[in-house]
Order: sequence, then structure tokens, then C-alpha cells
Amino acid sequence: MGKEIIAIAEALSNERAIPRDKIFEALETALATATKKKYPVDIAVRVAIDRKDGSYRTYRRWNVIDTDGPLENPASEVSLAAAKEDHQGIQAGDVVEEEIPSVKFDRITIQTAKQVLSQKVKDAEREQIIAEQREHLGHVVNATVKKQGRDFLILDLGNNAEAVLRRDQIIPHETFGRGDRIKVLLSEIRADGKGPQIICSRTANEFLSELFRIEVPEIGEDIIEIMSVARDPGSRAKISVRSKDRRIDPRGACIGMRGARVMAVSNELAGEKIDVVLWDENLAQYVNNAMEPAEVSKIIINEDSHTIDVAVADENLALAIGRNGQNVRLASQILGWNLKVMTESEMEEGLKAEEGKVIKTFVDALNIDDEFAEALSSVGFTTLEEIAYVPIEEFESIEGIDRETAIILQENARKALAEREEKLKESGSESLTKLEGIDSDLAMKLVAVGIKDPEELAEQAVDDLLDIEGMTEEKAGQIIMAARNECWFKDEK
Repeated sequence: MGKEIIAIAEALSNERAIPRDKIFEALETALATATKKKYPVDIAVRVAIDRKDGSYRTYRRWNVIDTDGPLENPASEVSLAAAKEDHQGIQAGDVVEEEIPSVKFDRITIQTAKQVLSQKVKDAEREQIIAEQREHLGHVVNATVKKQGRDFLILDLGNNAEAVLRRDQIIPHETFGRGDRIKVLLSEIRADGKGPQIICSRTANEFLSELFRIEVPEIGEDIIEIMSVARDPGSRAKISVRSKDRRIDPRGACIGMRGARVMAVSNELAGEKIDVVLWDENLAQYVNNAMEPAEVSKIIINEDSHTIDVAVADENLALAIGRNGQNVRLASQILGWNLKVMTESEMEEGLKAEEGKVIKTFVDALNIDDEFAEALSSVGFTTLEEIAYVPIEEFESIEGIDRETAIILQENARKALAEREEKLKESGSESLTKLEGIDSDLAMKLVAVGIKDPEELAEQAVDDLLDIEGMTEEKAGQIIMAARNECWFKDEK
């Protein structure tokens, strides 16, 4: 029988292009399954086939369990105490084996072996196909539509490989019929009950990046780098690029002669309009580039809330926002910042309102008049903390302020901050200022709405904080998460 096993392994290996070891493993599993059927209880069995002569031995196995009580499955388990009687130095979790008579190849055994072997061979073939396709993950491949379902397409990738393209991964209004050839991105290999599935996409941002990599040699040669991509599949996209060689214009290279390169990508994406954006390390210039075709007149960057206010001329507002907010949304995505677009007049009004709040704070806290407060605001002071702790030389640029006046001003600012801290202590809310992103001013605003400690803040939702003056969704989420990390997850860390 040994020679027959070797012959079977050789024949299947050559016919199915599967490694011999995989065939032997399948045969061992088949023989083990046939052996188990000979016993009235569910035992654990291992079969070892000699790869040279085809002979095989069969072993019954017991898992060693450290327990003084009854065993859950005595047919395949043994207590540690019992195992130590015959095996010195054995530990819980080890396996004890004992050789038993090997099953003979009668009619029933052969049938069982065939069934198990057939399934194992199919699994091995599938694993081999998946292994080959893993090399193409994240890349664009050519495929043929093999079957149409209601919510998906089955694609033939060649070499017996099949992939799934779900409807939500197809560009809107695209239709494909059986036999159509299409390009897709191999995005994922997903494990499920029936075995690994190859998942494809035509809507992923990476699909656009890979198409440009194919069309633009400079990207493939790593001379031009794709920095970020944002898409409304089938409608519009923005891709930002930079060149590692100053002699090469990255935007021009991606667009190509008379727009040939970008047009080739657009045609593959069902006519999706693509804006090629020039990346710039200067954030303000990058914002200007990202907002094209609209022209930006003013930019205000708020690093605390990670937002950028963008002002455009009244006649450019619709162009800057885009249809259904598309232009500003895509620009926000490639920048990684939350953009707020407004007219120049709206920005001026907002700036005046903010300046008015700062001036009022200075007047109330520092015991100065409006004119003096306006002078402080005009040179860039926005908080009491800045006035209290900046070097005294910072005041020299303000006309009419000598060193003695500056010292008094700082003393008043520190006194106002101390009074604010005292109020927080009296309300039992000083613990709020220990959280990242919360200063005494914000802590007082939280106290005003009834939030006095991190535990109460942790229980809030983002929407609960948006009525607080100057609060944004991002800032609210940040301080709520800081409170939850402190109160709920600190022990886990």
C-alpha cells in the first residue's frame, strides 16, 4: 500500500500543481478520519506517513489537563497526575500519544479517504490561488465578469482565481455584463466560513492612485509622490502630488501632454473629473491649491480646533463650495483639516465679533479701558495667559506702554487667572483643567453648563457641548475622549 500512496501523492501533485507535502497532509487527515470512525467514541488521532516509502503509523492522542475533577472529554483528555505516571516532566497543555493499529484500506476506508482527500485538495488549491493573489493586493488587475448577482459581480482573475466586486464598490451608473473586461483594485482577502474571499473595488481612493501609477511613469519610478486622494466616485476627485526632483513639475507630469494622462484615468473611472493639486509644505499655499478652481482671498488657521477658515469673494462662493459642498469637502479630505468657507464680509464680521470678545475679557479682567484693550488685541494678544506669562519685552511694540505699566498689566492678568482658578476650586471643578485640551477659561464654560468634573464630562455626547461658546465638534470630541481615557480606560492602560 505504501507504493500506492506515493503514486497517489505524485499524481495529484502533478495534476493539480499542489506541493507534495499538501497532498500527504490531506492523506494523513483522510486516514485519521477513517480511523476515528472505527471507534465508538470521539478520539483524537494522528497519522504520520513516511514521505519516502509511503508506510504510515497511527497514534491516539490525549491532551494533558491540570485538574483534580472529572474530565470533560475523557476519550481525548488525560489528567496531569495520570500522565506523570508514565511520562516524567510532562506539563499541562502537552499531548500524550500512543501507537494504535493503523486502519486498513477496505471499501469504507477508501470512500472516506476519497471524500476527505477531495475536500483537502480543493482547500489546498484555494490556498495556493489565494497565495498567488496576495502578491497583487493593493494593485490594479484585469478581470472578466463571470457571473452577475443582485448585489455583487463574480470576476475571473485568471488561473482559476475568482473575486467578488460588490455593488457598493462599483462606480455609480456603471453597468457590466457577463464577459466584460474591467480593471479593479485587489483591496482585501477576507476570511469567511467557505474559505478566503478576494474582494475588489473600483471606488477606493487607492484605485485612483494605482491608475495614476500606471499612466505616469514618474510615479512608478518614485520621482513623483502621491500625498493624498479624495473621491466622490464617478463624479469628482482631487489628488495631491509632489516632486522629489525640482526639475520636474508634478502637476504637469500627471496631467500629461494636452491632458492625455489624466484623461486616460478619467475615462477608466466613468468620466470622473480629476483635479491634480500641487502639494506644498506651506499650509496656507496648500489650502490655496486645494481649493482650485476657486480663488482664496484670506485664510485663518486654528490649530487648537484643527480648522481652517477660508474667505472668498462673494461671486466665488458657489464655486468654492461646489455642488452639494463637493469642492470644499474633497479639499478638506486631502488637506486633513476641517475647512469652513465664507465670504470676505462674513469673515470680517466674525473677526470683529471674536475681537470684541477678547477686548471685553481684557477690560473686565485687567481693569483697563477699551482703547488699551484694543491695542493689546491688535498686536496679537488673545488670552489672559499670554499677557500673564509672555516675556516683558513683548509689550515694547505697543505704543505708550513702558516697562512699569507692562509689569502692572501682567500682575493684573495673573491675579485674574488666580481668581478664576479659585472659582474652579470652590466649585470642585479644578480637576477639569488637568485634562488635555482644557484651560481654565474652557473649564469655567463647562462649569457654567453644569459639568464640574471629568466623570460628568465623560458621560456627555458631542452634541451636548456644541452650545458652549467657541466649541467645535472636533474640540468637543477631543475633550470628551480625554475625560473618558482618564475616568474609564486609565486602569486598562
